[in-house]
Amino acid sequence: MNTFPHKHILNTKQFTRQDLEIIFDKAKEMEQILNWEKDWKLLNWKIMASMFYEPSTRTRLSFESAMRRLGWEVITVSDSSTCSFSKWETIEDNAKIISAYCDIIVMRHSEAYSVDRTAEVSDKPVINAWDWAHQHPTQALLDLYTILKENWRLDNLKVSLVWDLKYGRTTHSLVFLLWLFDDIEFVFISPDELKMPEKVISFLKEKNIKYSEITDYNKWVEKSDVLYVTRIQRERFTDMSEYNEVKDKYILDLDILGNNKDITIMHPLPRVNEIKTEIDSLPNTAFFRQAKNGVPIRMALLYLLLKK
Repeated sequence: MNTFPHKHILNTKQFTRQDLEIIFDKAKEMEQILNWEKDWKLLNWKIMASMFYEPSTRTRLSFESAMRRLGWEVITVSDSSTCSFSKWETIEDNAKIISAYCDIIVMRHSEAYSVDRTAEVSDKPVINAWDWAHQHPTQALLDLYTILKENWRLDNLKVSLVWDLKYGRTTHSLVFLLWLFDDIEFVFISPDELKMPEKVISFLKEKNIKYSEITDYNKWVEKSDVLYVTRIQRERFTDMSEYNEVKDKYILDLDILGNNKDITIMHPLPRVNEIKTEIDSLPNTAFFRQAKNGVPIRMALLYLLLKK
């Protein structure tokens, strides 16, 4: 029986631990469906509107793959210049029109809270596939699912988040999920210019979650269970001299990793130079499995929302 309480997926703060258990249980079922290699139509005919007004590879393709794996169809916009936004249509008008053409909307947009505005006027479920510097909830869900599969637990973990923590919405979203579990400790490793923003730090203080902020890349190695590396987002810098100052500061290689070969290494991708390819063959390197987990997680979300 579907007891999933949400109509939309907009941010990670909306979830309870029970919600996550429902999503992950359904994702495990979806993995079995993928392994059976059958044509599944689990519900009546459905159409997903894939509205990606900003560039995407993994999120867009995994959502479209998930929808088709469920036996349903996809209609899509891949560039704001090819739709009525180029004619200054409002987000609200666009949402009302798109919701008339489909059963569920998956949306990526450059304006913060644009997806929330879409959900407010849409009579169909809406999933946030990233709205600028706000949140990326489905990435956080697949990240958490990956941590569970790699470590066999979500309680009692020390998680190190590295590099661009100021702009990295994937790291913010993951923090807002992991606090739901017991005995979680965070280590934030970044240059001062790219520290975790105050909104996240204030949240951790409010929830009494243990965290530390350091700049020394070697210090996380000793006891961390998970290392979550992000790329430095060059597109966020208006001054390239500032970017050049920090772009090579944290690069993960075998020397940095040292003897800690058990730590789960994750990355939301794409990577630039922050993880050397010599790391890829290690059994604890999980970022390609992490990306693959996007399909069953997004299948689960589509199913849970559409089954209503």
